[in-house]
Amino acid sequence: MTGPTIRIVVADANVLINLMHVARLSFCADLPSLEFMVPDHVRAEITVPEQRIELDRALDSGLLQHASITEPGDISLFADLTTRLGRGEAACLVLAAKHGWSIASDEKRRFRREAVSRIGADRIIGTVDLFLRAIRAGLLTIEEADTDKKTLEEQSFKMAFSSFREVLANFEEDGL
Repeated sequence: MTGPTIRIVVADANVLINLMHVARLSFCADLPSLEFMVPDHVRAEITVPEQRIELDRALDSGLLQHASITEPGDISLFADLTTRLGRGEAACLVLAAKHGWSIASDEKRRFRREAVSRIGADRIIGTVDLFLRAIRAGLLTIEEADTDKKTLEEQSFKMAFSSFREVLANFEEDGL
């Protein structure tokens, strides 16, 4: 008998920071069937000392895995993408495209267009998706998620709904 298929997700700084704001970085280890990778360039974008310490602890403990861009072709693509995207976003996109991974990012506009073009919309997830998965997995209640939502909104991460209850019924996990 085989276990569940593990989907690898390369995490952008904005999602990691959101999870750290609400002390939910453990989702990265606790969410069923997902394993999270953090590129070097994303780690470098985490500059708040307390957040960097928390991220490094998560990497050292195996909660998150480390990823690097090392192949010449990948380095070339990374250099090209950094003319249009931030270094962390570019690293996530290179790794996701090369390995067939998904991306956890809340970036919009240019990054989203580039990511959809290179890996498809079904392989992009955001902070809200992670919370919905956590609720479905029994890792937190809707009320706890709504409390975290309020905290995230105080940190300028706005969500277009008033409660996770509203979006939970329409949330589909298929494909990721």
